Amino acid sequence: MSAKSLQDVLDQSDSTVELLRNSQIGAYVYPVVPAEFTNFRREVTAWQKTAVLFDQSHHMVNLWVSGPDALKLFTDTGINSTARFPVDSAKQFVPVSPEGGVIGDGILFRLAEEEFVFVGRAPVANWLTFTAGRGYDVEVRTDDRSPSRPYGKLVRRDIWRFQIQGPRAWEVIEKVNGGPVEQVKFFRMGHLNVAGERVRTLRHGMAGAPGLEIWGPYETYDKVRDAILEAGREFGLEAAGARAYSCNTLESGWIPSPLPAIYTSPELRSYREWLGADSYEAVNALAGSYVSGAIEDYYLNPWELGYGGFVKFDHDFVGRSALEALDPSAQRRKVTLAWNTEDVSRLLANPVSTDGPHYQFFDLPNANYGSSNYDAVLDADGNNVGLSLFTGYSANERQALSLATLNPDVPLGAEVRVMWGEPDGGSRKTTVQPHEQFAVRAIVSPTPYAAMARETYQTGWRTSASV
Repeated sequence: MSAKSLQDVLDQSDSTVELLRNSQIGAYVYPVVPAEFTNFRREVTAWQKTAVLFDQSHHMVNLWVSGPDALKLFTDTGINSTARFPVDSAKQFVPVSPEGGVIGDGILFRLAEEEFVFVGRAPVANWLTFTAGRGYDVEVRTDDRSPSRPYGKLVRRDIWRFQIQGPRAWEVIEKVNGGPVEQVKFFRMGHLNVAGERVRTLRHGMAGAPGLEIWGPYETYDKVRDAILEAGREFGLEAAGARAYSCNTLESGWIPSPLPAIYTSPELRSYREWLGADSYEAVNALAGSYVSGAIEDYYLNPWELGYGGFVKFDHDFVGRSALEALDPSAQRRKVTLAWNTEDVSRLLANPVSTDGPHYQFFDLPNANYGSSNYDAVLDADGNNVGLSLFTGYSANERQALSLATLNPDVPLGAEVRVMWGEPDGGSRKTTVQPHEQFAVRAIVSPTPYAAMARETYQTGWRTSASV
């Protein structure tokens, strides 16, 4: 019998873990935007040295929510407090399951008293859409992400979304505007004039200097983009392609794609019956050396992902009682792992080596080979002390890095090992070829890793660049 929902898919599978580990969806793709405009190293370096233009127009869902119950919807589903959420401001929004596992995150903009837009990946947008239909007086409109492989199809979104960041970003912004621009408070909104268009802005910084995210009607995409690039030419502004785009999360410390914690809760059965058999949650590719028979072992709570500061018990929300039962000091914490240069060199040389074992391919600059990546992190005695969740290469740091969550007793500066590659020769994912595992040495380091970001980011916030 053909599966019509996620629940059907799960019911017809012997193991949720094996279902997702052997997904045939392929690698995660940042759609439409070219891989490189110059080369990814030059583009990555620009956000620390000059300025960069990120094109965020295609890889995220825009979920527009309006109506009398709009704020209530987000209050009931998010760990965040909404007691203070003025119009023309934004929050990093995090919902959890009834058991307290993170479903995902994204940026929630309050555009007017009863008008919001959530910008992020599919799991949160899906959960909000489902919940909104259960008695809330709201209107919901979805502007879905562009197809991963459009193959010549006409791609169109409701809006374009750009980000101008870097030490010289504000010079670019004021030249584009034709005069001074007020530096409103962090995560507050304003307006900007670009090529005769008045567009909305969100203030935040990514590379230790003020920057803006801007958006407007998609039909003005070319005109606005061309004007920004022309204005930024004298300041060294670089357009960032898809390859460079994924690198900024390694430096800023945001973990993009934890497995949504929705596969097991009895309370979420109706949600799984609502989700399609081809939904993100049904085809999500689970990758990495960490393998457990229980899908619950892949769920992550807010503290493990660095979101503990967002948890506020000043309101009722889905998952509140589960989070109240946790001791924050006993939870794993988010860190950066700096991979050993000699071991990384061995991985990089392996594809041209004619002798010895074959390892899972380590791609540059994004080495992840699934949608949700879980590599085991081991101590000197071979004990599992955490999970490595996003891996790649930073051209600014000239370092292979991964973002991880580790047991609270593992100190900064400790040497651990990240098990690279999957057991038993690997899964049947399209991104995996038969291989042997390799234990890579790594040093436990701060998050954010980049000194500039670490010293200037506001605690508890990330940039929205990498949603």
